[in-house]
Amino acid sequence: MSSTGDEPGHPGHTGPPAHPAPPQRVRVTGPRRVAGRPPIARTREIDAATPVGEIYLASLLREQARLAILVLVVLFGTLGSLPLVFHLWPGLADVGVLGVPLPWLVLGVLVHPFLLTLGVVYVRRAERNERDFAALVSGANES
Repeated sequence: MSSTGDEPGHPGHTGPPAHPAPPQRVRVTGPRRVAGRPPIARTREIDAATPVGEIYLASLLREQARLAILVLVVLFGTLGSLPLVFHLWPGLADVGVLGVPLPWLVLGVLVHPFLLTLGVVYVRRAERNERDFAALVSGANES
């Protein structure tokens, strides 16, 4: 075999390389993430369970407990008072709407939309408390 200069690897070779480099492999594990700003010291205070972090968490827990107590007071104040109302005014048991006694209508039908509404209001306010807490901790409210 003679060396004519057309062989791959020979200094005078002008053609394509004999073995092109394979394309570089890239592992895709998810969308690109832009590096955000580092967490503020307040999140580190909470993570480290320092007295300041405990104050932040206590404020969130206090707001959530206040909301839960308010919802329970409304629930027991309305539904819990129904037996007393029907006991104090026994004539209400004789009242009928479309042939259905009023106590059955109230306890069997009207209670469910009331409970659903109360639950929706509770969840929205609890989520708002959490959003407000997250904004406070992240420093979004600072100038």
